[in-house]
Amino acid sequence: MLRTETAASLPDVTILSSGHDVADARLHRHCAAFHRAGLRVEVIAKGRPDDAPAGAEFRPTRTRGMTGRGMQALLLPAKARGRVVVTLDPDLIPAARLHRALTHGRRLAVDLHEDYVALLGDRAWARGARGAIAKTWARTAVSLSRRADLTVVADQHVPPGEAARRLVVRNLPDLSLLPERGQPDERPRALYVGDVRESRGLFTMLRAIELAPDWELDVVGPVAARDRARLDAWRAESPAAARVRLHGRMPPAAAWQLARGAWAGMSLLHSTPAFESAVPSKIYEYLACGLPVLSSPIRRAAQLVEQAGAGVVVADAEEAAAALRGWSGPAADEFLSMRQAALEWAERDLAADNPHDLLAAAIAELVAQTRRNRARVAIAARTP
Repeated sequence: MLRTETAASLPDVTILSSGHDVADARLHRHCAAFHRAGLRVEVIAKGRPDDAPAGAEFRPTRTRGMTGRGMQALLLPAKARGRVVVTLDPDLIPAARLHRALTHGRRLAVDLHEDYVALLGDRAWARGARGAIAKTWARTAVSLSRRADLTVVADQHVPPGEAARRLVVRNLPDLSLLPERGQPDERPRALYVGDVRESRGLFTMLRAIELAPDWELDVVGPVAARDRARLDAWRAESPAAARVRLHGRMPPAAAWQLARGAWAGMSLLHSTPAFESAVPSKIYEYLACGLPVLSSPIRRAAQLVEQAGAGVVVADAEEAAAALRGWSGPAADEFLSMRQAALEWAERDLAADNPHDLLAAAIAELVAQTRRNRARVAIAARTP
């Protein structure tokens, strides 16, 4: 017997992604907030069921290469069952806009959590004609996002600057996904959580650990394909290889368990247009866990670390290693002061409303609109 879904059994929200893994941190923060708001959530993305947010209905999708992703971008919006569809990737926006127009009562929220045009400057493949096409496509998607029912951006500077309804949802931590704060382990250990590639400081971190022999490093996140061969060579040749653990991709709650007992967080991103104007979300999470931060001198990240008094801005691997050696040696008192400053920052700057809960309230409002519209249509259909 075939199962027929009723309107009451459908999810309230579908989070839709053609490129993000279901373990993505922002996706998990969204889901946690939606559940706190009492919304039923469906997630359609690539990845493993074990990495899906708790309580969400996960429908896995698979893509192979850029062509496969392009086909998914055209087809995925039609698979969403939620009253409100939340897209996480710009390539989904055109088809999602079209599907909204063809589906009575559905609402569309577009999450533009990065400046995609600027971010393409950090991608080796986005050069020449291919890069020009990608940038044109990104600009088109951003333009189309202005007419979504809700346009969500991760920071004030992220385009579009204007939209029918624009909401800034900063990548601040969801404390429910972070461990309880405790004391550092006996052996000094640094932590990195995020995208793992050269431009995000991978080899700078590894060299710093080589030069700070008392320290270990945990690295959480997927390694970029173009950096794997160089990383494998480093692991085969470096005397520090045994002190570096590569955990691969992990869902946020599991990844941040590694912050328990860690001494410091690393964010040694290179200077690119996208990075200079943004604050890596990992820095917020390091501070929330009470971890002093080693940051590269990208503008906004450096300002945050210096103003909080909870870390050091370093220009290269040598300076990073010197800071680490100091923290586990002659600058131990300074290190403890920075740990306290990180905790004070978290108490002060994370006391306001969680921006993801504000997003959940806006999504709940859109869900309520679809229900009211459906009720009006049903009444009109019964009226002679």
